[in-house]
Amino acid sequence: MINVALLSKWHVHAVDYEREARENPMLSIKKVWDEEPERGQGWAEELGVPFESDLDTLLDSPEIDAVIVSTPTNLHTEVIKKAAKKGKHIFTEKVLAFTTRECEELLKVMEKTDLSFMISLPRLTKDYYLYAQQVVDEGVLGTITMMRCRVAHNGAVPTETHPNGWLPETFFNAEQCGGGALIDLGAHPIYLANRLMGKPKSVSSRLPQMRELGVDDHAVAMLDYDSGALSILETSFLSAGSPFQLELYGTEGTLMIEDDQIRIRQGTKEWKTPDNVPEHLPMPMEQWANAMESGETMSVTREDAYLLTAVNEAASLSNKEGRRIDLKEL
Repeated sequence: MINVALLSKWHVHAVDYEREARENPMLSIKKVWDEEPERGQGWAEELGVPFESDLDTLLDSPEIDAVIVSTPTNLHTEVIKKAAKKGKHIFTEKVLAFTTRECEELLKVMEKTDLSFMISLPRLTKDYYLYAQQVVDEGVLGTITMMRCRVAHNGAVPTETHPNGWLPETFFNAEQCGGGALIDLGAHPIYLANRLMGKPKSVSSRLPQMRELGVDDHAVAMLDYDSGALSILETSFLSAGSPFQLELYGTEGTLMIEDDQIRIRQGTKEWKTPDNVPEHLPMPMEQWANAMESGETMSVTREDAYLLTAVNEAASLSNKEGRRIDLKEL
């Protein structure tokens, strides 16, 4: 049994991670810490475990093997670094950090310890991504010239009961989040593009605030590659009914994914639904538990975490300075 501490209920997915950990037979939740003690105390009481108000004391405990980090993003570097130095296995919500410099610092600390690190990038486990990667690797579409990906919802659309939408107010706190729609929901198109298209050369972006809530509420980023290919990545907190879309265009065909529908067309042939779609991989939490328990290799990597931050950092700088940002500048 692997003893786990929950570090903060700040993020909207914190309760999802708690549920996944509770339902995993290899994991046992033993303690809760939160940067807001009242919130953490209430969560600990719900779960029937002790609340620890001091993070250092919790991390010094030999009882705790691993931590699940759902703190404000601006606390990630401090919290994860402390956990890594204490040799605790780490599961964290995206993004790892705001800057590549911070990422490099954290990854160096983790390299010095024998710990399992997982960042929650769940779409890398999905069958549609695995099929898209298979298509790219096998050259089914010829040379890939463009990718388009959209992930959006209506979380900032006002309603009678929620004037700023159903997202928690903390999601519009620029200091804690480091941004809005792009750094949060836009992470999914970014890490999918990083896998399918490779490391980009440069990034151009627009991060507007239609509702003036303090952070971008919809966004678009364009990624350039050495080959001349492009990725167009879209996200929004202001889109009702917007489906997930992933499109790959190549010299010999096109792949279209919309929600759970996958279609492929090669040359002038008719569209078809593929019959060789891989099975889903285990979700990140399950992979993390398996890695700690039996040393299984995880499919989500530290390079995935680093490149996600790099593109976000470049996109933020591009929007701020109104120019294309070469990743070599970071």
